[in-house]
Amino acid sequence: MGILAEAFNPANEFELKNWVSIHLGPLDMSINKAVLYLAIGALLTILIGIFTMRSRLALLPGTRQTVGEAVYEITQTQIAEQGLPQKAVGQWFPYVASLFLFIWTLNIVGFIPLPFVGGPKWHHIPTFGIYAVTSQLSVTLVLALFSVVFTHIEGFRWNGLKYLKSFIPAGVPKAMVVPMAFLETISHVFRVVSLSVRLYANMLAGHMLILVSIGLIFILGGLTFYIVVPISFVIGIAFYLFEVVIVVTIQAFIFAALTAIYIGSAIEPAH
Repeated sequence: MGILAEAFNPANEFELKNWVSIHLGPLDMSINKAVLYLAIGALLTILIGIFTMRSRLALLPGTRQTVGEAVYEITQTQIAEQGLPQKAVGQWFPYVASLFLFIWTLNIVGFIPLPFVGGPKWHHIPTFGIYAVTSQLSVTLVLALFSVVFTHIEGFRWNGLKYLKSFIPAGVPKAMVVPMAFLETISHVFRVVSLSVRLYANMLAGHMLILVSIGLIFILGGLTFYIVVPISFVIGIAFYLFEVVIVVTIQAFIFAALTAIYIGSAIEPAH
């Protein structure tokens, strides 16, 4: 117990150590834990999409068709149609739907104990643990950058240079045009921050709470162990269920929904 207590540190779960070092000039393309989890998430997303969306339609749908229809309904009516103008739903529905499913899969994989987290081994048996790749800011930042870049590409594609007028609120005095345009530009930059940090912070906080709660089992000793550990175990399980049942889906939904709203507002600016 003492060895485990010394080795246990929740922050270690989020350290990225290079397993295979790959450098292309200034670019670090090394394979680490985050890369592996992204690959697993991408593969599972493809498999889930194929499994749920390529089933034979039946008047009495089975579980496979029911799940597929539920996913389609959420992404179509609650995400795409709520944020995108009708003329752009057909084009951007595949992206926002894939984004929702991909982030959801990454989040859910983060709560499945896998032998890739590192840590001390017991008789050469790998340590199983949970790790959410969406708790890495670099991952959520890239996803947010794609969404914001696509937003402005669509803004210019549908509106041409007139899209720049959307950075200036209607009725603003000429003396305030430049300051308001500057503030609007900053707000668009902060979209990247808000999208990435919201997902990152929620997943990081959830995993830290679970790890700290369960970690008390390895840290406490003596009489305190038998008093506090059952309580901490129950708290850890409660946090785990809350994250898996609620947070995982909500965070994927919010990210995809905001992406649809941003792209839709660029295609049809409010002013």
